[in-house]
Amino acid sequence: MTAPTLSATAEPTTPVGRGWMWRFNLAWVGIMIGLFGPIQILLPNQAENIDPANKEFILALVTALGALCSTVANPLWGALSDRTTSRFGRRMPWIVVGAVVGAMALVGVGATSSVLLMALGWCVVQTALNAPWAALTAVVPDQVPAPQRGSAAGWLGLAQMLGAFIAIGVATVLPGVAGYAACAVVMLLVLVPFVRRRQDSVLPKSQQPSWSWGGFVRGFWINPRDYPDFGWAWLTRFLFNLSNAAALVYLLYFLRDELNRDNAETGVLILGAVNAVGVVLAVVVSGVWSDRLGRRKVFVTASGVIMAAAGVMLAVSPTWAMAIPTAFVLGIGFGVYTSVDFALITEVLPAAAARGKDMGVLNIASSLPQVLAPAIAAVVVTHVGGYPMLFLISGIVSAVGAVLVRFIKSVD
Repeated sequence: MTAPTLSATAEPTTPVGRGWMWRFNLAWVGIMIGLFGPIQILLPNQAENIDPANKEFILALVTALGALCSTVANPLWGALSDRTTSRFGRRMPWIVVGAVVGAMALVGVGATSSVLLMALGWCVVQTALNAPWAALTAVVPDQVPAPQRGSAAGWLGLAQMLGAFIAIGVATVLPGVAGYAACAVVMLLVLVPFVRRRQDSVLPKSQQPSWSWGGFVRGFWINPRDYPDFGWAWLTRFLFNLSNAAALVYLLYFLRDELNRDNAETGVLILGAVNAVGVVLAVVVSGVWSDRLGRRKVFVTASGVIMAAAGVMLAVSPTWAMAIPTAFVLGIGFGVYTSVDFALITEVLPAAAARGKDMGVLNIASSLPQVLAPAIAAVVVTHVGGYPMLFLISGIVSAVGAVLVRFIKSVD
């Protein structure tokens, strides 16, 4: 079934229904399974199987290179989707092609025992799956009216957490290439309901912007002096995601090497479940409440304080007994942040015609920390102060992000 054609650049005013919300968030579950599922268990175990003595270096190398590809690919795919004049819409072709290529690359990553091929394969996964990531993030400002975006972002945050949790469960039950293949298959299956409806805005060729390489490249620089709220939103998003990535990137090794847990994979699954409970309790309620109050910044600030508290908790007592309540508190904090921040950033975009590109630039603030966090964490864990110092730094970074939110002026 094909939905009515939507205007490509008009500000949406008609609320989306429950069916749309269900299909959209199910699509996000799939993308999260493909993009983040391997990071917690599959990639760390694969790195250890290849070279146990250098597993931290291998994991840091692979994830950093993949995140670097993600950093470049996301705004690129977003900008290209802004210009797409397909009869299927601006965003839908990128969702379909990116997901299919990414699924094939996932299987390839799982099948190799070479560090080089593992790194190359993960780069292909990140590059390909950032096409549907960029397209789906642009769908929100394309189709969801501003007063409904807090609720939409809340459900989106829940979907992202659910996708990551499902992927951890799959990786725990199916190790190695079977786990990668299962992630790929599930990702494609749950994308079908959203893709099948083909509800997307179509850009007439007469409205396609004129092309020049110089203009295309220059468009990725959004001067924070001209758009200060966009700049502050980018910086705070970067800090929150750096804090979260630094705390989680070596979670499996923390349980295995620091806490000496025999079945660290099960420990990751347990902490993921506890974290998910915190997210579920916070994410939808925060988004709906934010819409009703018409306020965003106070929620983002509160989330930073909560995340900082979680970092301090585990820094003071890096034990399994403390890891469980810390996972819950971190889930509450990141749930509040996820539900409201996405709504906030859609309200500081410079131009309606470039939503995909601008959301892609903002998504760099999510992907760039994935490049930096493994390297920072490796140095801190091995040379500075071990895991307690890593968790303390994570808390401090989120606290700084909470303070800087107040500089965003155009959003309450």
